[in-house]
Amino acid sequence: MDGKTKAIVAHIYWIGWVIALILNSSDKDELTSFYIRQLLGLFLLSLVLMFIPIIGWLANIIIFVFWIISLIGAINGEQKLVPVVGKLFQDWFKGL
Repeated sequence: MDGKTKAIVAHIYWIGWVIALILNSSDKDELTSFYIRQLLGLFLLSLVLMFIPIIGWLANIIIFVFWIISLIGAINGEQKLVPVVGKLFQDWFKGL
């Protein structure tokens, strides 16, 4: 499986992310690693924000838009940072 395909698979909720992580562990691809880090950040941010009643609901809509932007970047085969927090995710999750 090429890096672009693994990056797209990573966007399929948690199960796709885990599959992409496992596939990428044996054959590292920079595009896949980039999107694994981005999506881990989005998933964790969504998880934390869902416990804040009204703000969390609105923030999760924005996170969904960020997810769509990320998916479009993966489909195009380019490393497209998620707005606002994408650079942080790349720094925080360097080990993936």
